[in-house]
Amino acid sequence: MKKKKQVIGALLLAFLPVTNIFAQCAMCRATVESTISDGRNDVGNGLNFGILYMLVFPYILVSLGVYLWFRKAKENQLKKVELEQQMRRFVE
Repeated sequence: MKKKKQVIGALLLAFLPVTNIFAQCAMCRATVESTISDGRNDVGNGLNFGILYMLVFPYILVSLGVYLWFRKAKENQLKKVELEQQMRRFVE
């Protein structure tokens, strides 16, 4: 249980700085600059949020896949050890 909390804490810390990143591609930047010159700033904030969303979502999916894979591997390892113990008892 303690290890799960450490892993969850590490993942939260890993994704925490992402909210402060504001990066834009050239086309997005041109759109934002043209809307700022018109006096609106709503488009820039929306684009930044969309870029961050597209950046974080694949990492979440990969992290979930790795977590599920490790959990399944651990279960299989425990089953294998249990089977080996039963075989040793049977042989003795």
